[in-house]
Amino acid sequence: MTTAPEPAHGARVAATAAALGIGVAVAVQARINGELGQRIDDAVVAAALSNLGGLLLLVTLAATGPRVRQGLGRVRAAVRDHTLSRHQLFGGVCGAFLVVCQGLTVATIGVAVFTVAVVAGQTVSSLLVDRAGVGPGGARPVTGRRVTGAGLALAAVALAVSHRIDAALSAWLVLLPVLAGAGTAWQQAVNGLVAAAARRGGPARAGVLAAALVNFGVGTAALVAAAVVEIEVRGQWPLPMPAAPWLYIGGPMGVLAVGIGAAIVGITGVLLLAVGAVTGQLVGGLLLDVLLPAGPTPVTITTVAGTALTLVSVVVIALPRRRA
Repeated sequence: MTTAPEPAHGARVAATAAALGIGVAVAVQARINGELGQRIDDAVVAAALSNLGGLLLLVTLAATGPRVRQGLGRVRAAVRDHTLSRHQLFGGVCGAFLVVCQGLTVATIGVAVFTVAVVAGQTVSSLLVDRAGVGPGGARPVTGRRVTGAGLALAAVALAVSHRIDAALSAWLVLLPVLAGAGTAWQQAVNGLVAAAARRGGPARAGVLAAALVNFGVGTAALVAAAVVEIEVRGQWPLPMPAAPWLYIGGPMGVLAVGIGAAIVGITGVLLLAVGAVTGQLVGGLLLDVLLPAGPTPVTITTVAGTALTLVSVVVIALPRRRA
């Protein structure tokens, strides 16, 4: 197993900042998709529509950009010569599973417990995925500093949402978001592999867009199937689609997040990408709650303290390894 070389300081700082930006984009996307889900009374259908919007954008870019199509051709070639495994194309299923888990569990365990469970699964899985060298950057050892940073991130998220945690919950349901979080870490790693295969010998931008197209294609198919099953089980169609255009830009925000993540995971590793994105999501959510509150829930000191602690965890994980 090859240990990942230490990236240049400037590249690591820029990639860490980009990971924080991913989290902010995800926070905005979550607010938009949540509002759409409320208006049509169906969160799974709202997520499927969001993914479909992102997929249509990527298909349009592929149709008008020959370099993106060339990147997809390089992905097919990598699968044929076994430098990329077929199962590594299915990272988008993990994103769909996360959305379905949200619909299945949040009403029972609450948003706060769901968030902590997802972050717990994601941080532990990120350590293991990095250790196994699944992503494009090679293996990264499980060091005391990385474990400390992951633990700080989990504690910070728990602190940030502690005022929303309800003690009455079904403990077994917590396992679903834990598994969803673990799958998200693997998704980030394999998306990076797809992007690396797509840009081999070609421009980086085309590789990132090709990887995002693969991710959104698989994820949208899975979400549409989940939405069909969910509508059948509920026996109720969603409410009519609202006319406000801003409710349908969640997909492009997701394209931005997935594309940037695929581009930088080789530099950051999965753990730093995951913790950076979680931190950005908390920061973005805090800013949205202050500037554009969606409800009567006030911003608490624990939310601010937890968000600040996640920034500390990012610094701990991002510190360069000591030379032997």
